[in-house]
Amino acid sequence: MPQGPLMRPKFWETIPLTKMTPQEWEALCDGCGKCCLNKIEYEDTGEVEYTRVACRLLDGETCRCMQYPIRKQFVPDCVQLSPKTLPKIAYWMPRTCAYRLLHEGKNLPEWHPLLTGDPESTHTAGASVRGWTIPEYEVSEDDWEDYTIEETP
Repeated sequence: MPQGPLMRPKFWETIPLTKMTPQEWEALCDGCGKCCLNKIEYEDTGEVEYTRVACRLLDGETCRCMQYPIRKQFVPDCVQLSPKTLPKIAYWMPRTCAYRLLHEGKNLPEWHPLLTGDPESTHTAGASVRGWTIPEYEVSEDDWEDYTIEETP
């Protein structure tokens, strides 16, 4: 993957999350779309279950937010991931998420676009939600439990 003027070579291996440039931070996203799946969190156990029900702004084919720069205008409770918020929410981020992995001191998965140079590698590896989500406007929140899934690799 080409390194821009604000992206240092292999920055994810040497730069702490809190010291990354905005461009480096955004480049960590592998485009899987899993963070945009609605989740059920059980208050009594802290368990988090993923559903196939996706945020209404998620494009199910590209696995990207259709209104990313202004998403909070449409989805006010959309979580804005940052080095400050990550420690509080890492537990419900996907297990393969680069932000979560680096926060936990782990390496990126071998299929991550920063390693392969191919933005399609996440999808090719079967590590995205491409093609199998249901938009949240089609499912009542009361029925989300009918759409729970095991988190995919």
